[in-house]
This record gives sequence, structure tokens and C-alpha cells, in this order.
Amino acid sequence: MQDEYRTVARAGVHETEINRSRFRCALAPAATEQEAQEFVAAVRKEHADATHNCWAYVIGADASVQKASDDGEPGGTAGVPMLQMLLRRDMRYAVAVVTRYYGGVKLGAGGLIRAYGGVVGEALDAVGTLTRRRFRLATVTVDHQRAGRIQNDLRSAGREVRDVRYGEEVTIEIALPDTDVDAFRSWLADATAGTARFEPGGETYGDV
Repeated sequence: MQDEYRTVARAGVHETEINRSRFRCALAPAATEQEAQEFVAAVRKEHADATHNCWAYVIGADASVQKASDDGEPGGTAGVPMLQMLLRRDMRYAVAVVTRYYGGVKLGAGGLIRAYGGVVGEALDAVGTLTRRRFRLATVTVDHQRAGRIQNDLRSAGREVRDVRYGEEVTIEIALPDTDVDAFRSWLADATAGTARFEPGGETYGDV
């Protein structure tokens, strides 16, 4: 897994006009290729009267899935520059759809490339991006007497507490960077006089 990646902060829209043509870029985070395709389909349905609905998406922290469509524009003048802009900005798990309403003035191949790539870049600036980092999921099991203080210490240290379950003992699910695991084990042993149990689990991504 990649240590971290960048993605779109939220779904959003940015619109610009170039030589009387309207270019509307809709951006969204997409956890899977299916989510990306569903977003494309929704925008195409909403703007079925548009001249073109071109799209591009990048799925995977390592950008393993990259797809784009010119949707009737001259080959390589729309989807590819959109995809290149997403990659240039290090976007992952992100989808962009640029809806064009033709205004009567032809832009030429170079103009189209600049327009489609440019509006994606502007939309990324307008909507915002965020970085997600790889975390190790882990479970801390501790007695009731120490549980409250441990939770407070975790939160005050900026640790992500994902879940707390109460039974005979208290089970606290956390996420922490892999590089912190050894230091965390030592801290936990000191904080609980060696009574807490620490069990590392799988991996996930979380916001930085």
C-alpha cells in the first residue's frame, strides 16, 4: 500500500466560459471504479442536453485504474488532458466530468486541450483537496479502571479512536501510523503498568 495519497476534498462544481462555450467541471471522490462510473452516469443524465460530457477518473492509491472519454470531441482533446491534470495534481480515487455547452466558436485541438485540462485544474483549486495517510488498525484491551484515562490520553495525543466497546474489559480500536507502532507499545505498557493488551490488525487510510 502507498503511504499516502491525495484526493478531492468533497463533491463540487466549477464553471467557466471560453469563447462562448460553457465548461462545467463536476468533481467527486470515488472509492471504487463503480462509484466513478455512477457519478459519470448521473452527470450525463443531468446534462443530457449538453454538447459533450467528457470524463476521467483515477482509482487506487497507486493510480492502478486510469480511464477517460472524449465523448465525441476530437480524439485526445478532452478526456486525456483531464486525466493528465488529475495525475499532475497527484489525485487518486477521484472522478471529473466536464460538461460542454457549445457556444458557436470552434476552439481547435490546442484550445480544447487547454480548456478541458484547465477547467479541471480550476475545479480542483475551487473544491479543494486533502491528503489521506496509511494507518495501522489496532485493538487495545484494558481494564475499566484505566480505560477512561487511556482514552483521554489517546485523544489528547491526536490518536484516532475509532470505536470503544465495554464488556468485562474495555476494548479500544485505534488507528496509528506504522512507524509509531513500537513507540506506542512502549507508551501503553508504561501507562498501564503492563496490564493492557495491544493487537495490531489490518491497514486503512485516514485523513491527515
